[in-house]
Amino acid sequence: MKQIGIVGIPPLEIIRSITSEPCIIFDLDEPQVKKDIELASSWLPRVYCAVLRTVVVNALTLLPDMIYIDVGPGKCDCALHTATILKEVLPATDIIETRNQDSIDFGTPLCRTQMNTVTKMEQITKGVQSASPSQTHEPCRATVGFWGVPPRDFSILTPFPDTTHIYGWTRCMENKTPADRQLEEQFNPTIPTVFFAQSFCAKTALAKHLANKHPHALYLDCDVTAGSSTRAKIQAFLELSGIHHVAC
Repeated sequence: MKQIGIVGIPPLEIIRSITSEPCIIFDLDEPQVKKDIELASSWLPRVYCAVLRTVVVNALTLLPDMIYIDVGPGKCDCALHTATILKEVLPATDIIETRNQDSIDFGTPLCRTQMNTVTKMEQITKGVQSASPSQTHEPCRATVGFWGVPPRDFSILTPFPDTTHIYGWTRCMENKTPADRQLEEQFNPTIPTVFFAQSFCAKTALAKHLANKHPHALYLDCDVTAGSSTRAKIQAFLELSGIHHVAC
């Protein structure tokens, strides 16, 4: 069975094409193998974000038959350079560059529903592998916001209550419009919000800018894993905001 890796969000026509036949899809943005991320250091500098370094580790270990990598405005220039490097180090793998500028609105029901925040993020990122919209979910009244990209380490989301609304590029991900800047820049000024990006990601600039505009915000970035100090900052911010973690 063909093994296919994806980086970022391939256009819908590509997702429909690769899912039309049996295949195994690996989201290379997420940790797929138990290997030290430092293995990527021979090809990418440490100032690249942990997500792209994870892509390289996954690709070198899994050796998929094909890799579709978004190198357009829906991802970043660093992904373009990563694609160039992978073409050199994986000559047996077909590296296909894509530029996702899809604009059909698929909606963001998961981002706005009441659900364990880690589970919510897992379902949103899993949805990249399908050309179908998310299942219908009733929206809840938001008590706190998480703005940003899907973190490499989902444990950073454990302090957030189930009534968290998700914004930023993650919302664009569920909507299947990764290059939608207007949607990415949306936030709710009436709820305390954590603005997050991976360290060394270009989106840290936007996260910090929007956090400065928000009346009740915490700007946060972390590199490979969410350590205890990172989670403690989030926990303290939520508690000082009067937000308590209540599971469904």
